[in-house]
Amino acid sequence: MSGWSGPLARRGPGPLALLFLFLLGPSSVLAISFHLPVNSRKCLREEIHKDLLVTGAYEITDQSGGAGGLRTHLKITDSAGHILYSKEDASKGKFAFTTEDYDMFEVCFESKGTGRIPDQLVILDMKHGVEAKNYEEIAKVEKLKPLEVELRRLEDLSESIVNDFAYMKKREEEMRDTNESTNTRVLYFSIFSMFCLIGLATWQVFYLRRFFKAKKLIE
Repeated sequence: MSGWSGPLARRGPGPLALLFLFLLGPSSVLAISFHLPVNSRKCLREEIHKDLLVTGAYEITDQSGGAGGLRTHLKITDSAGHILYSKEDASKGKFAFTTEDYDMFEVCFESKGTGRIPDQLVILDMKHGVEAKNYEEIAKVEKLKPLEVELRRLEDLSESIVNDFAYMKKREEEMRDTNESTNTRVLYFSIFSMFCLIGLATWQVFYLRRFFKAKKLIE
């Protein structure tokens, strides 16, 4: 999530070992906390892939004791301005939505009140993809054993990694096509500029030749 390290003494684990540890280790999700002054607005942005479940929990600590009519508005939107979640006078709750396309999503907290009021403490915990799935509920519904649940989680993680690599490959292909297109345009422009310069130089030669002949400086 967009928001608000010395040399190694010895060589670290290889890429395969890191990938193995990533698959076996539990997914860690950091809760983001920040202070929100009265009559201010703070937003967090994150790029999320298509067709992913996004869940979140928030808690806003009001230290004003209800003074100044302090209210906090939470709103989640995409890059097109579509509202995915909105809550007036938010204090504590959860939200969930599924992305329809790869996009930049924005989570905004806006505080409104009057007088001198202490800053509010906002705690936000967002998960998406595999991290957002509740495997305990899945185990209950499908009556899975603990080992089967772990295998399901690893399968979902593997699929998520494959999808990420596929997306990076697609982006790399798009960037390569863009670079090739730009290089072709630059080449054509260079050729056009060269012909323009040759034409201009030729015109200057003939013009000066006629001028000097008119002045009888040359025969």
